[in-house]
Amino acid sequence: MLLKLVSLYADDQPGREDLTQDILLQAWKAWPRFRGDSKFSTWFYRICLNTILTHQRKQRPPATVLPREEYISDEAGRDPADIQALNWGIRQLGETDKALITMHIEGYAHTDIAAVFGLSNNHVAVKLNRIKKQLTKMIHHE
Repeated sequence: MLLKLVSLYADDQPGREDLTQDILLQAWKAWPRFRGDSKFSTWFYRICLNTILTHQRKQRPPATVLPREEYISDEAGRDPADIQALNWGIRQLGETDKALITMHIEGYAHTDIAAVFGLSNNHVAVKLNRIKKQLTKMIHHE
């Protein structure tokens, strides 16, 4: 999960390494405050996203790079061109939308996503539907 998120938000290897170290440091610092009210993976995902978003705010303006196929893979026999287009589309989204869709793609339940973002389950479903429509328009140039 950590490596997938970092590869989605960082443009080069040194940037991915720095971001990974920052996330692990923040998780280490926050560990004493983990109460177990949520799943560990949900708690850690939130640490990752908060660290990434803080890092992104410090790095404005974001660099434009060609998409990589590191996040969505062809393990399910998907067409490489479709995978590349989807990765490109995800990278074009705003920070919050990018985080929401990546959690969805990772297989997190709406309740887990809602817990990370402080939203209702219904609001998560609505936002994901809008993001999917936006990605479809971007990819197919509709």
